[in-house]
Amino acid sequence: MPAPTSLMTAAPLETIGSPQLWAITVGCLALLLGADFLVTRRPHEVQMTEAVGWSVFYLALPLLFGVYVWRAFGSQAAVEFYTGYVVEKSLSVDNLFVFMLLLSAFAVPRELAQRVLLYGIIGALALRAVFIALGAAALQRGTWAFLLFGAILIVTAGKILADALSGKEQEVDISSMRSVGLLQHFMPITGDYRGPRLMVHEQGRRALTPLALAIVAVFATDIVFAVDSVPAVYGVTEDPFLVFATNAFALLGLRALYFVLLGVLEKLRHLNHGLGVILGFIGVKLLLHWAHGIWPAVPDIPTLVSLGVIIVVLTTVTITSVHANRRDARRDVQRVTGSRPDG
Repeated sequence: MPAPTSLMTAAPLETIGSPQLWAITVGCLALLLGADFLVTRRPHEVQMTEAVGWSVFYLALPLLFGVYVWRAFGSQAAVEFYTGYVVEKSLSVDNLFVFMLLLSAFAVPRELAQRVLLYGIIGALALRAVFIALGAAALQRGTWAFLLFGAILIVTAGKILADALSGKEQEVDISSMRSVGLLQHFMPITGDYRGPRLMVHEQGRRALTPLALAIVAVFATDIVFAVDSVPAVYGVTEDPFLVFATNAFALLGLRALYFVLLGVLEKLRHLNHGLGVILGFIGVKLLLHWAHGIWPAVPDIPTLVSLGVIIVVLTTVTITSVHANRRDARRDVQRVTGSRPDG
């Protein structure tokens, strides 16, 4: 008996992305990145008012873009965009926590932090574009790609949840990064930072600055995050343009959001629990979507339901994190004052 057709082939991917829309989107993205380069040209410590202003701007952009998608292409495309954006923004917050650890491990001066983040965002965008193209090619060759994406997300979710439930904290081991070790092997490294410069001439030869090593380390972690995030958003929409747009909008505001959330990231103690649940849910959604194409009786989870689940999970982990922090704060006060716990 021959294998079902949907196991072997898939219909051409439907997309709202015309050549003109792609050109406009990429052009606007280049302009925004150029503006970020101008902002970070002169190293300075980012103040909260500046960070909040840029964050509001970069949050308003996807909201307005979603309205445009709704009016031009209908509610389904808009819901897919907003859902994908929420997924990618949630995962990007986890990126920020790792970036924070990297900046601390390399002792990056605060005035240079935004330049490292900007290079990291550009690297992430480039990598996501590659993974998005590979994902689209895989989906065009057959719906087996949904099985692969679903398996990747479920395995990743299991690892994240296992680490979160065991209380294992995220950490960065610079010595284990082969990319950093390779650079140190082939080129000398200066003993201190030289402003925003990545390379200097020292004692008649070129030498990298620690800033270059920090940027390479951020690029290396971008690869890991791209492996998770691209399948996750393909679980929401199969439109390569929307997948790219959600990734681009989620990444653009990371530089400013980092400084807004700098003191908050560590307090979101249950964030990884939520991300594990979200990735696991989307992984199951992908498997059901594949099975639905073969056996129509298998339910296919609507995108609007996915959006609701994601919002509920993120709201829940935020509330539980706040509650746990308050509980620990009360215990600390009781320990210092010697008073007995309530109840």
